Amino acid sequence: LTDGKQYRIPFSFTPDGKRLAFIESSSETRWDIWTLPLEDGDSDDPKPGQPELFLRTRFAEYAPAFSPDGRWLAYASDESGTSEVYVRPFPQGGAKWQVSRGGGGRAVWSRTRPELFFLAANGRNIMVAPYAVKGESFIPQTPRLWSEKRLIPVRVGWNFDLAPDGNRMVVLMPPPGEEQDKPQTRLTFLLNFFDELRRRVPAGGK
Repeated sequence: LTDGKQYRIPFSFTPDGKRLAFIESSSETRWDIWTLPLEDGDSDDPKPGQPELFLRTRFAEYAPAFSPDGRWLAYASDESGTSEVYVRPFPQGGAKWQVSRGGGGRAVWSRTRPELFFLAANGRNIMVAPYAVKGESFIPQTPRLWSEKRLIPVRVGWNFDLAPDGNRMVVLMPPPGEEQDKPQTRLTFLLNFFDELRRRVPAGGK
């Protein structure tokens, strides 16, 4: 769909399938949000147009997600010093509203209720924030913990998603009985071991 020298990661389609939101790496701003118009988006051979910049700041923006009606774009940004979830109107951008409090990322919209789910700062708990829309304003309510269960953290993509009917959540969880906070095993490889040994212990040394 696209070509270029910069690393690009696709994230979300508009409800009509005619536009794709993706992020692009930048040596100056790290990650920016772009959208790509598509003709015949529901076919096996969509025709891409020219990518259009949606949001670029001196901070990193990532994980864009279109709302079910296509009016809003949720995304994560580290502009506050930590990753938080924000919402902006689409396509004009402009105003923004912070949804998470105390950290958050990777938002998922409910299609059946005015709720926005997102990952907590620890990357393992799911939070939910009800919201209202009044005219051109997006009004998020105070987020709350959706479940005490903790997920397996991932670096790229999502470790949870919501079914279209809003009644089920698919999640990545540790196997039963495994400690969720068990520290990861670390391996250290020492290269050229014997060369280092000879340097530290002279010939004939003990």
